[in-house]
Amino acid sequence: MAGTIDVRAEIREFLRSRRSRITPDTAGLPAYGGNRRVKGLRREEVALLAGVSVDYYVRMERGALSGTSEGVLAALASALRLDDAERDHLFHLARQSGGAGGRRRRGPAVTVRPALQKVLDAMTDAPACIRNGRHDVLAMNQLGRALYAPVLADPRRPANIARFVYLNPDAARAFFVDYDQMTHNAAAVLRMEFGRDPHDGELLALVGELSACSELFRRQWASRDVRLHGYGSKRVNHPVVGRLDLDFESMDLPTDPGLHLNVYTAPAEGPAARNLALLASRS
Repeated sequence: MAGTIDVRAEIREFLRSRRSRITPDTAGLPAYGGNRRVKGLRREEVALLAGVSVDYYVRMERGALSGTSEGVLAALASALRLDDAERDHLFHLARQSGGAGGRRRRGPAVTVRPALQKVLDAMTDAPACIRNGRHDVLAMNQLGRALYAPVLADPRRPANIARFVYLNPDAARAFFVDYDQMTHNAAAVLRMEFGRDPHDGELLALVGELSACSELFRRQWASRDVRLHGYGSKRVNHPVVGRLDLDFESMDLPTDPGLHLNVYTAPAEGPAARNLALLASRS
């Protein structure tokens, strides 16, 4: 993936993929005729649900979102039953095509301010790292480096989580307990980042590398699923201390757009807490 990006094609495929997963029954529409020739909703059914003309929706699905109001985009998101990540993705794509206003986003940072590294270093009981939307790990504290030792085994810097899970699958499967979900989330976050700035050269190079080397990534990228950074659980089999079932919080850094602070904690008085304390003592 290099060169000029066709934002219209990206819009077209995203809307088609979301439309195809909704049936008339789930949308509360009568399913006229027993032999539907399309998977999911027809264009005219989406237009009806969104409160626009069929011609207008067809133009949108062909990628012409320039000039589309936020109200129409919101109605379309509701008609297609988009979740929060998908809705944001639709608005990002509209902005890239000239619709819904907004300025072009500055590319993700590739370094962190020294003050942020000091914040990380002050966290001594919890692994922590700062990442950008491309899954580049830009800074870590000492316990974070110990936790992600298998990822850091790749000498390339910055270390990249997506590159690890797709291009080193044996090591990644051994490390991440929920490997399949991990890969799906990795592709979905990259697709979200792609919507924010489809002209990011570093992102395009990464997607091109993963597409060329991983059939799994090609399949998951083609799903056009998207995901927001947030919170959840991370279960790993650490090569030094064994199983760690951790909770994580991913927080945007408003003063450093595109960067996210990830902090990992373990439930108190459980095996994960003991193993995390052991890892801290050994690191």
